[in-house]
Amino acid sequence: MSDALSDDGSDLNQDDSQEDVMTPAELIAKLEEAWLNEKFSPELLENRSEVVECVMEQLTHMEANLQRVKKGDAKASIHRMEIDRIRFVLSSYLRSRLQKIERFFPHVLEREKSRGEGDPSLLSPEEFAFAKEYYANTETYLKAVALKRMPPNLQTVDMLKAVPEPCLDSFVFLRVKERQENILVEPETDDQREYVVDLEEGSQHLMRYRTIAPLVSSGAVQLI
Repeated sequence: MSDALSDDGSDLNQDDSQEDVMTPAELIAKLEEAWLNEKFSPELLENRSEVVECVMEQLTHMEANLQRVKKGDAKASIHRMEIDRIRFVLSSYLRSRLQKIERFFPHVLEREKSRGEGDPSLLSPEEFAFAKEYYANTETYLKAVALKRMPPNLQTVDMLKAVPEPCLDSFVFLRVKERQENILVEPETDDQREYVVDLEEGSQHLMRYRTIAPLVSSGAVQLI
């Protein structure tokens, strides 16, 4: 991970000249951003395993600090609520990703297989293992339950054709974090012409996901 937590965080790095210091609050903000993007995006996004790992370390650090708080101290209940909130966001983020892998597993694996050298991985190692196992189990189940009873010429199935792809033409709400110029908006009907719009920082919009997918990946916009 290119960022390191400050002294009260979970990840200490001695070479501050090469690493950007990230406070615990900034780390949680990154997790919440990844969570909302994943929750509202119709497709599986690039994994943020480095953020997940740092958040888990931060939670361990917070739990240790909580143990040192005196019983009956009002701060204890506040800290506990914050820990529970962070755990909820983290669990929801990971659950959203697993649900998409289960729903679109052949397309997810194909996209991972076809990514260029040096491109970021869509899946974490654990998610990749889960997706492959899910694919194999699904094939085994189909063969055992249905395909072996079909005529020989129908005993194979193309998973990429059998499983629907993510609908990239669905509409999403977004908030602009960095001003964008000349964003091409596709027409909804053949009678309309394509047109471009400027997205002002802080503005909110309802747009087709396909149009702004690259901006989600770059962090220029936030799904809401």
